Amino acid sequence: MDSGTHFAIGTHPQHGFVAAFNSSLPAHLAHWYLEREQFEPVPDQPGLFRLAEPERDGPRRAQQAVQDLRRHGYTVHADVALDPAASASAPRPVRPNGLSEQRSRLAQAAAGRSPQRGPAPTTSPPAARPIPPKPAYAPSVHLPASATGRSR
Repeated sequence: MDSGTHFAIGTHPQHGFVAAFNSSLPAHLAHWYLEREQFEPVPDQPGLFRLAEPERDGPRRAQQAVQDLRRHGYTVHADVALDPAASASAPRPVRPNGLSEQRSRLAQAAAGRSPQRGPAPTTSPPAARPIPPKPAYAPSVHLPASATGRSR
């Protein structure tokens, strides 16, 4: 393995999808990362890990492990079939089906003012509401006295 590569992920005829790490990387750290990516140590093969349950969508999970390790800043060498960067297809050309023009027209229409609405309202101070006059008399309310002497 190249000294600049932290992990190598590929296929093995006996163990299926396997991963190994460079000796420059602390073993406990590499072990921790590979276990989080669902790899398990291969007995009698120190430093070699195999993907647990490879029959359960193994290729996709191995690709995901490559992608996750790279996202954490590690350099990963992977088989071409397991390397998401190598297997990514080229961007598809835009077909002239009118969708982009239609979306552009819709965006412009949404940004503009609707012709169905009237003119924009003018800003003026709100009209003052008249305050009702004070009554000439003061209404009085008589509450019955409580038997216990306490106020309510």
